[in-house]
Parts: sequence; C-alpha cells; structure tokens
Amino acid sequence: MAGVSCDTSVKRLYLDYNASTPLAAEAFEEMLPYLQQFYGNPSSSHWASESLKPAIELARSRVAASLGASSDEIVFTSGGTEANNHALKGVFYASPHRGRHIVTTAIEHPAILNPCAFLHTVGAEVTYVQVDKVGRVSPEAIEQAIREDTILISVMHANSEVGTIQPIKKISDIARRYGIPLHTDAAQSFGKIRVNVEELGVDLLSIAGHKLYAPKGVGALYIRTGTKIEPFMHGAGHESGRRAGTENVPYLVGLGKAAELAAEQAFSSEVRVLKEILREGLRDVFGEKIRFNGDPEHSLPNTLNASFLGRNGQDILRQFPEIAASTGSACHSGSATLSPVLRAMGLSEYEGLGAIRFSLGRYTTKEEIESVIALFRQRL
Repeated sequence: MAGVSCDTSVKRLYLDYNASTPLAAEAFEEMLPYLQQFYGNPSSSHWASESLKPAIELARSRVAASLGASSDEIVFTSGGTEANNHALKGVFYASPHRGRHIVTTAIEHPAILNPCAFLHTVGAEVTYVQVDKVGRVSPEAIEQAIREDTILISVMHANSEVGTIQPIKKISDIARRYGIPLHTDAAQSFGKIRVNVEELGVDLLSIAGHKLYAPKGVGALYIRTGTKIEPFMHGAGHESGRRAGTENVPYLVGLGKAAELAAEQAFSSEVRVLKEILREGLRDVFGEKIRFNGDPEHSLPNTLNASFLGRNGQDILRQFPEIAASTGSACHSGSATLSPVLRAMGLSEYEGLGAIRFSLGRYTTKEEIESVIALFRQRL
C-alpha cells in the first residue's frame, strides 16, 4: 500500500503515519457489509437492526481486549479529540465539590491544551508542567504540581511530534497515592507499542481510529470502573447513557478490527530498524548540520524528528513534493513559528524551525527509506 500514486511516473513516499494511517484492508473488508447491507438503526428492535448490536459489542470487546480492559469500560467516540474532551470536561463537571485544579504538561496535543483553556474560562485552574530537553516529564514534577483541590492529571503516553514516551506508570503510582484519576492520551502510542491500562495504571485513556489503520472519525475512551465522569454528549441512552448519538456501526467495526490487528501484529522491531536506517542515512548526508530531537531511549519506534540546522522545514519539504512528511504535528502544519513542543524542550529557532517529523508505519519499506535518503543527497 505504501508508495501508491495515481501518477505512475512519480514514486510517492509516505512518511506521515503519525498524522494518519491507511485503512487496513482487513478492517475495510469487515466494514463493507455494514456500509451496504446492514443499514438499520442499532437502537431499533426489528429485523433490519438485529445484527448491529452484536457487531458493536464485538468491536467493543476487541478494543477492550487490546487494551487489557473490560468491555463495559469502553465508550466509543468520534475520535481522539472527543475522547480527550470527554475525559477532561467529564471529570471536571463530575467534581464540583472536590476541586477545580487540573495538572497536565506543556507538550500536550491541542485536543488537551484547548479543552484545558476552555475549562479555565469556566473556573478551572490548570498547571502545565514543563519537560526536559528530550521532551520527557519528571514524575516528581507532576507530584510537586498536585494540590489539595487537584481533580485530574492528564499526561500523554507518547508525543506525536518527537516520539518521546512518558513515564505513565510512575505517574500513575503517584496519582493513586493521592487518590487522583489519571488520564492519558494514547492516540499516538496505541498500535505502535504495548498499551495496557492495568500495566499503565490509568483511569482514563483515549485512542483515535485513524492513527491505527481504522477509519477517520472514530475513537474510544477507556473509563475505569468507578471513575466519576459526566457524559460528554447528551441525548438518548446510547453507550449505556455515557455518549448519546446513533452509533456509526461500520466505523466501529473497523476500529474493532484495527485494534485486534494492533494487538496481534507487533511491528515495533521492524519499523525501528527502518527508523535507524533513516537516521544514519540523514546523518551521513548532513553531518553536523542535523540534530535529532526526542528521547533516544524512551521513544516510539516509528518516529524520527530531525532538525536541519539553520533552515526552514517547510522550505525543505517544498523541494520534495513526492515525500509526505510533517514540519511538526499535522494539526500545526502551515505555521512558520517554532513548534510549541520544541520550544518547551528548549530548542532555539535556529534549531527548531528546520525540524521535520518523519513517521513510519506498517507498510513502510526499506526501499522507500533508501529512496528518501537518496533524494536528500541529490537535492540538498
């Protein structure tokens, strides 16, 4: 599937898997009957709907199993953004008497930072804990930020821009001691590394379908049994009263299958080898004019963030129209300012404006990586 182009004269090279993944063929095949044949409303009780509820529950059980959760702890959403909003706003509005303080980090995705900004307008107080030069937050710094009125801690599992994996288990141990629920945005980690809610010790966890070879527009929120949280969507009693709205059955089926594939098809070692080939190839081409951002030890196996020193990442990518990569998080593309993540890590504009994120995936090949290196050698 990688490198496919409608123009057969150009070999297109896709290295933006952190922005979005292709839809897995296995997921698409399972979705088809629910796009064509089974069109009833899942809440109806007649023949046109009788196969839909079982399909939804199979998808739920697949997502739950892949996370090490129980099926009744999974709430389906329209994506990672909704899941994050539900976690933050749901806990806030369920905790009017406990407090109004939230702890998060300075390098979260906008789907965390912007809901926090909104909650601030309605009375929340938010502490944004800083990270070190490789983008990793200190559990001790999280603990120091906790107050008597802290109602939630939200720390992403892995950063989409530089790939740094956060010490969630250590943070969850702290959260448990203080009796504070912990949320993690696992949109970028799920499907790339092992994600198990019991091993991580989290109370809430968000995933996004289009980051793990499922369709866009579908996701899920894990809610540990006993966690107090208000519904995000109000209406009829869908999702056991936790998220109103008629279920998008084909997409839920696709998400369930993709989650099952993610649990069965670990590709970390293979893609990490390709990432290192890319790293060494770029270092060979650019020498001291390139540096790599993120934690070299605790990092997603597929994510390589490279700073081309003294240059502009967008200008570089314009010279390579056949390469799909990003100058940061895809949600920030088009901006010529220094990435907030890289700024929080302490990079200067000289270092950070030339940053390009290469993110590999299940269909990336060694030939594609070699083609990317060859193109950089020829044109820069």
